Amino acid sequence: MRILLVGEFSRLHNSLKEGLVVLGHEVTLVGSGDDFKNFPVDLSIAARTVGSSGFLKLVSRIVNKFFGFTLESLEKGRRFEKLLPQLKGYDVVQLINSDAIETLPGLEMRLYKRLFAQNGKIFLLICGDETPVVDEWLKNNQRYSVMTPYFEDESLEPHYRYTLKYTSGKYRELYRYVSENASALLTSDLDYKLILDKAGIETTLIPNPVNIDKIKFEPLSESDPITIFYGANKYSSVKKGGKYFEQALNIVKEKFENKLKIETVDSLPYSEYVEHVKKAHIVLDQIYAFDQGYNALEAMARGKVVFTGAESEFYEHYGLSEKVAVNALPNVDYIVAEISRLVKDRREMSRMGKHARTFVEREHDFRQIAARYLEVWTKA
Repeated sequence: MRILLVGEFSRLHNSLKEGLVVLGHEVTLVGSGDDFKNFPVDLSIAARTVGSSGFLKLVSRIVNKFFGFTLESLEKGRRFEKLLPQLKGYDVVQLINSDAIETLPGLEMRLYKRLFAQNGKIFLLICGDETPVVDEWLKNNQRYSVMTPYFEDESLEPHYRYTLKYTSGKYRELYRYVSENASALLTSDLDYKLILDKAGIETTLIPNPVNIDKIKFEPLSESDPITIFYGANKYSSVKKGGKYFEQALNIVKEKFENKLKIETVDSLPYSEYVEHVKKAHIVLDQIYAFDQGYNALEAMARGKVVFTGAESEFYEHYGLSEKVAVNALPNVDYIVAEISRLVKDRREMSRMGKHARTFVEREHDFRQIAARYLEVWTKA
C-alpha cells in the first residue's frame, strides 16, 4: 500500500511511518517539521525563505498584525503547491489536522481539493486543537481542559489565539470540508475521543504509536541526586499548566537541596529535548490532560516517572491496576507532595518506571498500532 502522511506536530506520524515500513508499506511524510521542534520529514514545506531573513520576519509580523496571517504560512502553502505533482497515486492520505499544511485556510482548501482528487481514501487524525474539540472545550463542561487557564484569566488570550482560530468561519469551513471528504475520523488518545463522543461525532481511537525498538528502557539510577526535568514550550506551556510545575519545583528545590537536580529548558528541538529526558528520573509533562500525549509516552517507554494525564478514565479504559504515571493536577501542594513521596521512596519510582515501560510495550507498540491503522484504512 502507498500511504501519504501530511503534517507532523509530535513525532506521531514519524513513528506511524516506521511501523508501516516494517510491515512492508511505502510511506511518504510531508510537513514543516513544526517550527523549533524540527521533526524529520521526507518532503519539507518549512518556510525557509522567510525563516532565514530577519527583514522578512519583521515584515511577516507586520502583515500578521494588520491582515491576520504570516508570510511563513503563505510560504508553506506555496511550497506544498509545488510538491503536488509528486503527491499522487497514494492509496491512503492521512492529515494530522484539518490545518495540516499550516497555510491560509482559503489556499489550503484549494490545495486539498487537488490533493484529494489525485489520490485514494482520505483520513483525518484528531490529535490536537480542532474545531469540534475547541467548541466542546469552550462549553467548560469537563473537570478541566487546556482552556481552564483561559477561563480563570482572560488576559491569557494571546496564548490561545492558535486554539481559538479553529472557531473562526474560515477554519470551520476548512474542517467541514476535510471531515466531509474523509472516509473516517481517528483520534490518538482519550482527551479527544471522550470529548468528541460528547459532541456526537463518531471517531475511532487508535493510541499513539511509539517505536519501542528505538527507545531503550534503562532502570532508574539509584545514585543521588534525583534529576527532575521540565521542558517548557513557548506555544503551549500556559495551556498545559506549566506554572504549577514551575512553582512546585521552586519549593522542592529548597526542601531537598542536594538530593535533587532540577533541569528546566524552553522550546528545544526534539532531538535535544530527548537528550534531557534520557538523564532524568522524573519528567514533568502536562497538567490539563486525561491521557498521555506523545512526549509523555516516549518518556514512559524509557522507564521515567512522568507527571502527566493519567485520570481514572485512562486507567479504566486500559484496565490498569498498576500505576504507570503520576496524574498531574492543577495544585502546587499536590505536585510537591507527589514529588516528595517519590524522592523518599526510590523503590516506588523504580516500580512505576517498569510499569510504564510495560504499558507502552503492550498498548503503544508502533507495529501493532500501524496494523490497527491499516485495518481501519482498509475497511473504511
